[in-house]
Amino acid sequence: MDVAALILWILTAGGGFVLLWTWLAKGGARSDGPGSRFPVPLIFGHFALAAIGLVLWIVYVATDTTGIGWTAFVLLLVVAVLGFTMFARWVPTLLASRRAGEADPSVYGASAPGTVTPEQTAATAARTAESHFPVPIVLGHGVLAATTLVLVVIALATG
Repeated sequence: MDVAALILWILTAGGGFVLLWTWLAKGGARSDGPGSRFPVPLIFGHFALAAIGLVLWIVYVATDTTGIGWTAFVLLLVVAVLGFTMFARWVPTLLASRRAGEADPSVYGASAPGTVTPEQTAATAARTAESHFPVPIVLGHGVLAATTLVLVVIALATG
């Protein structure tokens, strides 16, 4: 079970890297531009604690040292709380961008470049870095993370 948890944790980290990269590429950490609803320490705290927990879990799998496994689990719980906090902040962003048609000129019927309406400009300016997150990646990351958490508990309880 501990190896299964490790594999899922690595897959979860892959999805997290995609989300972090998207957030950074779309200006999430910059003070200029559209910015983000996510505080920078929340994003990097989630990332750093998840990475440390993953390293500890690898050490646990290699050494079967129970204390290290439980430490990784506690870190994973903190990571889960931070992740759920980000998810709760992201859902309103997702809903707002869907209502605004994501400021896509084709949605508003603009026929040529340069024919952007003031409404489109306002909608584009209001987009945050996390509004660019691919929904399947967010959902997959969350499902994998929850499953990883369960497998870690099972591995520790039975090992």
